Amino acid sequence: MKLITIKFSLFLILYFNYSCAQNYSSKLNDLKKLEPVEVNNDSIHKAYFASGCFWCVEAIYESLKGVKEVISGYSGGFTSYPTYNLVNTETTGHAETVEIIYNPNIISYSELVDVYFGSQNIEQINGQGPDQGSQYRSIIFFQNLKEKQIAENKIKHIEENLSLNVAAELYPFQKFWIAEGYHQDFKKNNKNNIYIIKVSNPRYEKFSNSFNHLIEKN
Repeated sequence: MKLITIKFSLFLILYFNYSCAQNYSSKLNDLKKLEPVEVNNDSIHKAYFASGCFWCVEAIYESLKGVKEVISGYSGGFTSYPTYNLVNTETTGHAETVEIIYNPNIISYSELVDVYFGSQNIEQINGQGPDQGSQYRSIIFFQNLKEKQIAENKIKHIEENLSLNVAAELYPFQKFWIAEGYHQDFKKNNKNNIYIIKVSNPRYEKFSNSFNHLIEKN
């Protein structure tokens, strides 16, 4: 009788976990079917990317010509007011994301996407480097058909010419939630942090070797 009870309990746990996973996937798939929200206008242009830890990504994009500001936050999920701790539970659907405010007369969206793929492990699923989990997955958020087509063409080129399986997903942009204050400019403000030294700095150096022509010279 005890053995039957244990088996039934295990069944309930497995069924519950399966149901939660199915519900989670269903919510994300529904998000991908939504119409994108456009935030660009004549005076300001923004781009949104998820590519692993936002500390790394923020520093990369802040170094570019034509980029006015980069903000760390969360996007791609189905819960409101996400926090760092909540996002790390992998139940919100959100991924660590950066908002890039840029001048399209100096740097194009296409170049921002080039930097995106050129500064990550293109094939790594649900993470970058040591940062693993759905909150670190790679996402390009498009605001309109033009941005979507640019991203799709880049992915097609990579897969056909480099024979790589692109892990990045395409999501219609909906909303960006700004992360807690201590995450902003983290690399700049925490130069001696072990993560910055061991992970962020090598990732930046690898990127800068290939995109030196786009980096703002101080």
